[in-house]
Amino acid sequence: MRTGIGYDVHRLVAGRKLVLGGTEIPYKNGLLGHSDADVLVHAVCDALLGAAGLGDIGLHFPDIDPKYKDISSLTLLTQTGDMVRGKGFSIRNIDAIIFAEAPKIGPYRKSMQQNLAVAVNIDPACVNVKATTTEGLGIIGKGEGIAAMCVVLVE
Repeated sequence: MRTGIGYDVHRLVAGRKLVLGGTEIPYKNGLLGHSDADVLVHAVCDALLGAAGLGDIGLHFPDIDPKYKDISSLTLLTQTGDMVRGKGFSIRNIDAIIFAEAPKIGPYRKSMQQNLAVAVNIDPACVNVKATTTEGLGIIGKGEGIAAMCVVLVE
């Protein structure tokens, strides 16, 4: 058994869709990035890659490569899951947390969990997504960005 930890943060900007866990959330701003900037999925990718000893998301999906421009991060997660299984590991658990002052994540949690599970071909009961605020502190607390952290277990 091995564990991995992933973390990602992106700035909120006008004119972009907000996508978290592969779910589009109605909100005034979206996350800035080369792909769809889904911080939750990026954190899951990094956690899985770390657990399998495969580096990080930037190594496999560099933000300077035009083929990843505006790509769905769920596509990257599916490819990450394939890489992890290719190293002989099975994904046992995904536990993630989103750090955001707004919008409320609760109404979208089940959709996110389902999307993550489907992308890596595991039971949705093995995926947990939580959310918290930073009580107004830092760039997240000021509403300037959203972050996510994830821990995974592979066997």
